[in-house]
Amino acid sequence: MIVLVVGADRVDAGKTTFSAGLLERTGAAGYKPRAGNDFWFDHDDCRRALADGRLYGKDAATLARAETRSRPPEQLNPVHRLWQPAPGDDDGLFGRSDRAFVVDRVGRTDGECRFVYNATAEIPAAVSETLPLEDAIPVETVAEFNTVAERQYVPAFEQLAADIESEPVAVVESYGDIAQPLQALDPANIDAVAAVEPGQARIYPGHRYCRACELVSASPTDGYLEKRVGDVLEHLDPLECVRLPPLRDNERKSLEQISAAYAAAYDAVLAAAQQ
Repeated sequence: MIVLVVGADRVDAGKTTFSAGLLERTGAAGYKPRAGNDFWFDHDDCRRALADGRLYGKDAATLARAETRSRPPEQLNPVHRLWQPAPGDDDGLFGRSDRAFVVDRVGRTDGECRFVYNATAEIPAAVSETLPLEDAIPVETVAEFNTVAERQYVPAFEQLAADIESEPVAVVESYGDIAQPLQALDPANIDAVAAVEPGQARIYPGHRYCRACELVSASPTDGYLEKRVGDVLEHLDPLECVRLPPLRDNERKSLEQISAAYAAAYDAVLAAAQQ
């Protein structure tokens, strides 16, 4: 069984909290195919990872703790991107006027990891001095990035998809409001989808959600084609729309309390997966 958790709100939808509680409820393996954080806004998280010469974020770390399989965050998350603010009018490598891509980690173990960096951006010393960038791949244009993606990123995603499909139960968390975080994953194997936003979760059978994704036109973003959750949900009626109560900080830190608070939503997800 594979459950996909997507965000119906672009920022702070609550996907990771929802996914962590679902891992507690089901004992599933957790995955976050793509993730990212910002060297400025998530500075403490960045420095904690960089102190060990690593690059990962708090979402993958949260899922790794929640699944209790003693796997490092990188094992759940083959691609992590580090951003930094980019003041001014320059749209940068990927057409973003507010932030610049700094470096990506591609791969899930030390032996397989590669780093790809933006040769047009100034890399913070804390990054260049702690990550092994001497062997990293530089990119200066979207075209160069796409070539590297075919060679490095696509195989990493294909291997992840194969691993997910081999699990008895897996929870796959998307990033931002992206509808399909792992295109290498066979849509026929996605059993249920939870679209999470502040205050509620909308539950869909996987086959209907994936069919709706086929109807939506993708827009070019970050050098590849992506589809947004909001556009997909316009073509669907949920099986259920379940209220998610707000949680205090101490409640979000307790998997048992998340699982209890969101029990009705998790019941709906598991029921949808049986359809």
